[in-house]
Amino acid sequence: MDAEVGKMVVPLVDEGLGNSSYLVDLGDGRALAVDPCLDLRALRAEAEGRGLTVAFAADTHLHADFLSGAVQLAAVDRARLLASADGRREFDHQGLADGDEVDLGGLTLRALATPGHTGEHLAFELLDGSRPLGVFTGGSLIVGGAARTDLAGAEQTERLTRLQYRSLQRLSTLPDATTVLPTHGAGSFCSAPRGAERVSTIGREKADNPLLRAPSEDAFVEQLLAGLGSFPPYFLHLPEVNRRGPAAVSEVDVRALPSSEFARAMAEGAVLIDVRPVRAFAAGHVPGAVSIPLRAQFASWLGWLLDPATPYVVVRDSDQDLAEPAWQALKIGFTLPIGELAGGMAGWDGQSVVTPLLRADQIGGARVLDVRQDNEFESGHVPGAEHIELGDLPHRTAGVGAGPVVVMCGHGERAMTAASLLQRAGHHELAVLEGGAADWSAATGRQLE
Repeated sequence: MDAEVGKMVVPLVDEGLGNSSYLVDLGDGRALAVDPCLDLRALRAEAEGRGLTVAFAADTHLHADFLSGAVQLAAVDRARLLASADGRREFDHQGLADGDEVDLGGLTLRALATPGHTGEHLAFELLDGSRPLGVFTGGSLIVGGAARTDLAGAEQTERLTRLQYRSLQRLSTLPDATTVLPTHGAGSFCSAPRGAERVSTIGREKADNPLLRAPSEDAFVEQLLAGLGSFPPYFLHLPEVNRRGPAAVSEVDVRALPSSEFARAMAEGAVLIDVRPVRAFAAGHVPGAVSIPLRAQFASWLGWLLDPATPYVVVRDSDQDLAEPAWQALKIGFTLPIGELAGGMAGWDGQSVVTPLLRADQIGGARVLDVRQDNEFESGHVPGAEHIELGDLPHRTAGVGAGPVVVMCGHGERAMTAASLLQRAGHHELAVLEGGAADWSAATGRQLE
């Protein structure tokens, strides 16, 4: 990032969802927030640490992968909300069209219509006088690619992809030194590239971004669509929630339930989400529990595997902060859990289930189920392994068949989630590989397919 831009723009990276929001120091004690998430803890801490008040909050598009925190910044911080007029948002905001400018008090924010990722998408050019400092590109131009264009339905995909091509071509006309500040990046299911870089420049993207180097619009369409994988189902309803305006949330409060009340909640239909680490879950868990270890990717897998309307309860270890899974759930449009098991697994007075963990050298000739994403599986897998993406597994448990199965992923977390889903569906004789395909290859000396 350019040194001048780096002094005023602070990226706030959500490693789990693969997104960045930005806090811009306007130099007079005020700040601009771009694409803030509903979980404002990191943004508020950064603003308070710098002595800043958030005076403006800008959303580049109607986000599909998280709930916006802009409405909450308006309610609590009296921030002025900026967003596309074409988004038809149902809350007070300043609707912007292509070319509209907002005086930030010395700096200027200029709206650039950049449809493609969504139909109402805007990029925001940050100007010092007439000089572009950076451009907040949201889900249009991202580092090494462009965000996906298939979230509005198959009938809209080609049209939006062609609009995305034109939006990228427009952005490429900005000065080469302009800093590119995208929202989507590594780890986001909204983007295809897997690189680690989150910030770039127009010049670097013109030189290195394969989509900007596509020889024609048709080639761009073919190339972008070929790189898209699956995405969580909550992506399909969050844009409408963001359009209506998410409810503001200031704190989380989850009740501790004694074992009997906890069991009653499950009997009445609540799904148990066990957020403990893989080894703790393997050593003993409540029958029917779904293992989603608490890590950066917790929200994505919760939203992929559980319907937002389904009530749920939680089991955690005592050293895990319950606020973390609670906020991760809230930011993707889920309600808080009904409660947590008081005392953790030590407080459970019913039966428990053990799931064996295996090292790579212990698999032998066992039947293997690989639950990684398609592109991961295709890049190299254990010979003969069956493959079902974890996100598809809840609908395909019957297709796994009876008999012993070793479930694997890249490290073990997704594999344990898959094993827990299979156990809920009545499968037995399950084990989980600690590690991934590379560990198997190293342990056996055999090549991956």
